[in-house]
Amino acid sequence: MKVTPLAIPEVLLIEPKVFGDERGFFFESFNQKVFNEATGLDINFVQDNHSKSAQNVLRGLHYQLSPRAQGKLVRVIAGEIFDVAVDIRKGSPTFGKWVAEVLSVGNKRQMWIPPGLAHGFLVLSESAEVLYKATDYYAPEYERCILWNDPDLAIAWPLEGDPVLSVKDSSGAPFVGRASARQ
Repeated sequence: MKVTPLAIPEVLLIEPKVFGDERGFFFESFNQKVFNEATGLDINFVQDNHSKSAQNVLRGLHYQLSPRAQGKLVRVIAGEIFDVAVDIRKGSPTFGKWVAEVLSVGNKRQMWIPPGLAHGFLVLSESAEVLYKATDYYAPEYERCILWNDPDLAIAWPLEGDPVLSVKDSSGAPFVGRASARQ
């Protein structure tokens, strides 16, 4: 497994060792011991989630407040997504910054998004199925959503036209922390 820290160093791009031949391929999508050793983290995942979305669906930017903040290990089992993490941890040197990677069934990459960051993705292919492991249970009373197109974040979504959004995602809250951090 290859682990690469991104511009927000706690966000990790994980590339598994894939063994392939004329029959197909095999790889270990998750091994707790290998993950902990390769990342230096001691993570306990408690919930697996699976979503399927059509092209141009944008989900996010979601997060849960402390004490129910969730870390997520995201991977794609069908299609391709533009996966985004936003640092919303006040006091962090990367507060208000975002990173993104293309995750696909072809590249088999995964992205580790630690607690304290917001997460969202845009489906680039005809459809995509996304699996993610979470470090805490879904807690709707702690869930929040940041507006996907907040001008202070200026995420460069690779959109063709308008995204397809849920009611919750289209009415996300503005990201207010970054503007005040500049003063």
